[in-house]
Amino acid sequence: MNRMNPVIIEKKLKEASDLLADEDFAAALPRFEELTRLRPDSAGIWLGYGAAAANLRQPSTAQLAWGKARDLAAGNAKLLLQLGHQFRAARQLENAQACYEQAAQADPADINPLISLAVLFEKNHQLDESRACVEKCLAINPSDEQARYFRALLDRRENKIADAERELRDLIASEPKHPYVCYACRYELAQILDQTERFDEAMRALGEAKALVRKLANIEEVSEAFDAMIERGRHVKHQPKDALRAWAKAFPEKERKPIPTLAFLGGHPRSGTTLMEQILGAHPKVIALDEPHLFQSVLIPEIQKIRPNSSALLNIVRQRYIQALERESGSEASGKLLLEKNPSLTSALPMWLRVFPDLHVIIALRDPRDVVISCYFQNLPLNVANSNFLSLERIAKHYVALMDIWLAVREWEGILSIETRYEDTIADLEKEGRRVTEFLGLTWDDAQRRFHESSQKQRLHSPTYRDVTRPVYARSVARWRPYEKHLAPVLPLLEPYCRAFGYAQ
Repeated sequence: MNRMNPVIIEKKLKEASDLLADEDFAAALPRFEELTRLRPDSAGIWLGYGAAAANLRQPSTAQLAWGKARDLAAGNAKLLLQLGHQFRAARQLENAQACYEQAAQADPADINPLISLAVLFEKNHQLDESRACVEKCLAINPSDEQARYFRALLDRRENKIADAERELRDLIASEPKHPYVCYACRYELAQILDQTERFDEAMRALGEAKALVRKLANIEEVSEAFDAMIERGRHVKHQPKDALRAWAKAFPEKERKPIPTLAFLGGHPRSGTTLMEQILGAHPKVIALDEPHLFQSVLIPEIQKIRPNSSALLNIVRQRYIQALERESGSEASGKLLLEKNPSLTSALPMWLRVFPDLHVIIALRDPRDVVISCYFQNLPLNVANSNFLSLERIAKHYVALMDIWLAVREWEGILSIETRYEDTIADLEKEGRRVTEFLGLTWDDAQRRFHESSQKQRLHSPTYRDVTRPVYARSVARWRPYEKHLAPVLPLLEPYCRAFGYAQ
């Protein structure tokens, strides 16, 4: 082992860790790599090395680092918990579960690994296993805030509405110290109040939750970052209607190397994209990907290298992206269609079409008023885009910004696109599902009608993972009506889009 001064090693570790915290992964990676040579016996260093590599889409390096970290941290519950979180972020849920279980064994008195397991099981619809973890937490500490919140969440999922409401109200009254629990229990209570038609109370609970979230971050700064991003995307309105034909002419079909058929499923969040993705994904010839994190890490860096009339480079970019999607899905796409569902990336459609002029575009539509109120109910991780879900006005502006891009792109000549209405799917799943399936060049398969059965066996990453595990239901149609007075200030902003998409009534 290198005998470098421990003080110097600690300094290097702090520098690498600070870069990781600042998400400067390219700078952090070589520093952690050097540290693994200086201190190969440090599980924490291997953990940081794995995180940097994973975020730079270097899966083999990340796997090597995480394997080393796990071996070295065999009895360290804290490090195993962190490793489990990294596996979960990388969507390696089996490895995440194994680390959480190992952490729970290493420190039976630590509630955190058990809560992490409860969350993992609940998202995978294993409610009995999730509740068993929660009960273990409560046996350790009956007043633990996370466990009490999660017990209420499970009660609601199992339709024990009175028990869930009582627990949530008691928890709120106790003024929980845990920041997430403090606002999440209000979001959960709002869902119950909506379900039991106490609409004004639901809005008050949501208002309290969002006020608490605003205190946790500089929302103004985050919102400004989103506004700047949207402003950069507005240039699409000024593109000529023959833009796609020009790109396709510069990259003619005869020069495109064969790749599996690629389809993009977008629209605004909460417009039924997850529902349609599950219907299409139940087809045996479709590989559906639920919001993979590949566009920013794989496609954008490659797009920036493209020069006009560079067919060779475009072919390389296309192939790399397809390979990344195949790795993400865990299967080869030979003879199958790749479907990427990612509503937030509707704003990036021009970039998609620059590289994939033959892209099949599916846009999910839903009454804009239902979209806005549904988004308002969502308890989402705070980031640049989701900061807009903290007020009805910001959600409406977000809707306008995203759908303006689609309204411009759908006029482009030569685009392979179809719009699908959520309400039509609810009214007649097979009719609408068949229509979209045939647009993709496929024949309807009976397994698609029973999509919810396969959804229960999948690990979904969308916030709507609970909704698509049951047959379609009509309660979410015209959901905005009981909230009309609350929506009144934004209805004029949404009215042109109601007309454009056929919801003006």
